[in-house]
Amino acid sequence: MLRVEQLRKSYGSRQIIEDLSFTAEKGKVYAFLGPNGVGKSTTMNMITGYLAPDGGDILIDDISLCKEPQRAKKKIGYLPEVPPLYPDMTVTEYLGFVAELRGLFGKERKKEVERVSELTSLNYVKQHLIRQISKGYRQRVGLAQALIADPGLIILDEPSSGLDPKQIVEMRELIRGLKEDHTVIFSTHILGEAASVCDHVLILSGGKLVADDTPEHLVLDYNEQQRLTLVLKGSATAAEQAMDKLEGIESHRVVSEDADSCTIEVNAKRGEDIREKISKACIGAGYTILEMMNRKVTLEEVYLELTFLRPMREKERERIISKPLTFEEL
Repeated sequence: MLRVEQLRKSYGSRQIIEDLSFTAEKGKVYAFLGPNGVGKSTTMNMITGYLAPDGGDILIDDISLCKEPQRAKKKIGYLPEVPPLYPDMTVTEYLGFVAELRGLFGKERKKEVERVSELTSLNYVKQHLIRQISKGYRQRVGLAQALIADPGLIILDEPSSGLDPKQIVEMRELIRGLKEDHTVIFSTHILGEAASVCDHVLILSGGKLVADDTPEHLVLDYNEQQRLTLVLKGSATAAEQAMDKLEGIESHRVVSEDADSCTIEVNAKRGEDIREKISKACIGAGYTILEMMNRKVTLEEVYLELTFLRPMREKERERIISKPLTFEEL
């Protein structure tokens, strides 16, 4: 349904999006994730045709948005973070107005307004002025206008922004219900929302795609590396010395320590099971193991690793490599 090919965008000398490529299929919900300022909104604006890319192409059902924008845009429904509503229109009037912009008139227009109103549960407020309805209903109106003319690609920018918990649950149910007949891409800062709603995750960092997979596969890949939390009776010093000598350990750190015990997090090398080695090493060093827990990584931790921790380590490596050694360091 959607194919993005080597998309690029700069503002002045600053490269915002660099050779971005991915595909999105019909029948799936895609969560578009990334920290503020990495180019999510810029990418979504290019996919909707609001911004022109500096290079690359966007194809919707094999129609180039860059070469045939009018044909391609007919296949897109878009809900911006702030819905483009007219507060002095009733819900029905506004949806009828959008339907006419989409080229629907007469009975066809009326039928389509009734369809999207039913689909988004707007019948209760359809004769209300938009300024009189709640934030949750205004978001539904915004979603309804994106669905008019039944476009194959639905793009939602922060659809749950500003909603209360009940409204968030209702919006998630609406989004899940759309995937049967559409390709849905939505951006969010709520990782729990992405995990509960989407079939696929696209994570953007530094203008590049750093993850393109299902939430389950992303988490499974990271959980192939064993992560243990140890609670030992005694101080941490001898335990750390024992772990320094063990093969199969990638890293370890002291989380907390008091007069009676210490808590240490240990990361194994990928594919290693270090539980037995650690048990023997701790007992050999005179420790009593109070707890040993195998900690599973969550989607939130994978997201932080890809968008914050890994870039931070790479910058630190570049700083160390580029920094000239002083006489004392030599």
